[in-house]
Amino acid sequence: MANNHRTPWSIIKGIWIRFWSVIAPITFPAQVTTFVHRLRGVHIGKGSKIARSVLIDDSRPDLITIGRNVWVTAGCQLLCHQRDLSYYEKGKPVMDLPLKYAPIVIKDGAHIGIGCIIMPGVTIGEGAVIGAGAVVTKDIPDYCLAVGVPAKVIKTLGE
Repeated sequence: MANNHRTPWSIIKGIWIRFWSVIAPITFPAQVTTFVHRLRGVHIGKGSKIARSVLIDDSRPDLITIGRNVWVTAGCQLLCHQRDLSYYEKGKPVMDLPLKYAPIVIKDGAHIGIGCIIMPGVTIGEGAVIGAGAVVTKDIPDYCLAVGVPAKVIKTLGE
């Protein structure tokens, strides 16, 4: 099911990513933290800021794209991998299931509220606002306010 073959290059890349993920939470100000996440491979547009306590997936940070002028606030988690439960069977350990990976895209001008969790495969639209503590499991359209667990659009902004 899963390919666990590691090359010397993948090991070096993994060490590089994890080194910078340890450094990120102790950086200050947000511009430095954002720069550190760029070193890890996260695609981050100009003017965007990432708070120190944001957890960005160590497995494949290169699958995460954050547009321009985005603010990802404290305590958020951006996850681009999860266990593939389609292979789950009674009596089978979940940890033995393969991982599936999917990109996260946060478009220009979005705001991600404190403590949000963004799941794999999600796109957050331009200018969208995600309320504090939301768990985003599905795409959020442009210029919407989404809140809750799971996150649901409660308002289209500008109306």
